[in-house]
Amino acid sequence: MPFIPHTRDDIQNMLKAIGVESIEQLFDEIPENLRTSELTHVPDQLNEMQVSRIIKTKADAITQCFAGAGAYDHHIPAAVWQLATRGEFYTAYTPYQAEVSQGSLQVIYEFQSMMAKLTGMEVSNASMYDGASALAEAALMAVRANRKSKSKTILIPKTVNPVYRNVLDNIVHNQGIKVIDVDYNKSTGKINSDDLAKYNDEDITALIIPQPNHFGIFEDVDTLTNWAHSKNTFAIALVNPISLALLKPPGCWGNDGADICIGEGQPLGIPLSSGGPYFGFMTTRQKYIRNMPGRIVGQTTDLDDKRGYTLAFQAREQHIRRAKATSNICTNQGLMVTGATIYMALLGEHGIKQVATACMENMNYLKDKLIDTGIKIVFDSVNFHEIVIQLDKKPSEIIKSLAKQQIIAGVDLSKQYPELGNVMSICVTETKTHEDIDTYVEHLKKP
Repeated sequence: MPFIPHTRDDIQNMLKAIGVESIEQLFDEIPENLRTSELTHVPDQLNEMQVSRIIKTKADAITQCFAGAGAYDHHIPAAVWQLATRGEFYTAYTPYQAEVSQGSLQVIYEFQSMMAKLTGMEVSNASMYDGASALAEAALMAVRANRKSKSKTILIPKTVNPVYRNVLDNIVHNQGIKVIDVDYNKSTGKINSDDLAKYNDEDITALIIPQPNHFGIFEDVDTLTNWAHSKNTFAIALVNPISLALLKPPGCWGNDGADICIGEGQPLGIPLSSGGPYFGFMTTRQKYIRNMPGRIVGQTTDLDDKRGYTLAFQAREQHIRRAKATSNICTNQGLMVTGATIYMALLGEHGIKQVATACMENMNYLKDKLIDTGIKIVFDSVNFHEIVIQLDKKPSEIIKSLAKQQIIAGVDLSKQYPELGNVMSICVTETKTHEDIDTYVEHLKKP
């Protein structure tokens, strides 16, 4: 859907330039008896998401997606990628030469400012490959920055996305870093505090805290953060950025806040695109800035006192000796970051909060429908985006069956969590209507 960027000021300037006072005057040659004041056969106005839904339905090109697990089907305003794919952005790559890269540098600076505010942290890098590699980089950073710990031991809850856990292990296991799983409570779906208590007297470098976790459940982040800090352990927040419009930011967790915050940026205006490209984000505290991978763009003034942007920090292998680099895989996913920056600027604080609120409302409606139809919800907790349900048959069979109805039913968790039986996680965002949810649950209940 194309984006028409004319503001009221643009229109008024145009009218002034051609010497008329209103748009109506441009059509004064049409006789009065041929004009109409009301469009009686035209339906009431709809928002962009509703119009897109109608067009896709007429084209028989709509697939209902109830799968989440780290990649989410959000509405993306048409303006985002109409702007992000303009030639100035689309072909821009390197910000190394500040004198010819002011546009790219400003976008990165704005992105960093927004992510720092959203997460409640002090500094942000210019992005990572994706959420999973950002988690691995956060673990490596914690080992470098936490001088009070010598064990190189990372605690990771089983409530973290299994894909993230695999990527973390692949990247760090040959670097002398030990990764230990922390179990979850089978009733609440949260980190099991009793399992965590086993490490009270051990040297732990960092604890990873998902919020919400892979089951869509909110963890007790204040308690977990304070537990970590009481042991001189870093608290690494793994967050969904949309949820932060409603939740306490990681910078305010516990008494002192998380030390590092990372996550997947895909919910911020990036299309699902069958799995990528996405981008990861990382924020931290000022005192750990030199241990953070990637680059930071700063704002300054030139000799003429004009505002300008420059690479203020770039501790990566392309700029310094490889042995001294903080990372050899860090990157700036420039185009994805541009889209996310436009998305956040377009929606603003109020708009992102509306998206998050709509997600919560739809989740509550889905929960009620599942309960009414007798479908078992596995955990008794508050959910965001995802909820785990128990099925009478294999989730793979349900997913295959509903695919014939153009419904992506959910994500099979039975292989990663065999102790839970035939379980599947399902997801709802602001894109779903109550009718969509009703139809989905009806199909889910069919034998």
